[in-house]
Amino acid sequence: MALEMTGEYVLPLDRAAVYAALNDAEMLKLCIPGCEQLEKLSDTEFTAVARIEVGPVKARFKGKVRLEDLDPPQGYRIVGEGEGGVAGFAKGNAVVTLAEVAEGTKLSYKAEAQVGGKLAQLGQRLLAGSAKKIADKFFANFAAALGGQSKA
Repeated sequence: MALEMTGEYVLPLDRAAVYAALNDAEMLKLCIPGCEQLEKLSDTEFTAVARIEVGPVKARFKGKVRLEDLDPPQGYRIVGEGEGGVAGFAKGNAVVTLAEVAEGTKLSYKAEAQVGGKLAQLGQRLLAGSAKKIADKFFANFAAALGGQSKA
């Protein structure tokens, strides 16, 4: 089952500072919902463990995250995949772009995700709502950590 999500946030920092924060393992660990562990393997690769709840399904996902198409300080593509045991799997990517605005930096994202297994049986509406909530929570946490706010 495929899902798509988009969002925008305005952050009161310049693009270089926002881009640096998006590449900081400790910052990412603080912002990823349910993140229990995030280990940097290289400048562009991480392993992660996160506990995720989608409706009645609760699972601990172990996965890998890669940063691709790096274009500092304009943005990049983040690609991830994880296994949640009997809950199934999830994989996806998000294109993150940073643009200068009067207030600082506008962060925009467009994400796509695919899920399978028990998770995919939950139904499109519940799954789409939960995936959007998780993506929004990450970017809201990131914006809050940098002193920014979401923009509808």
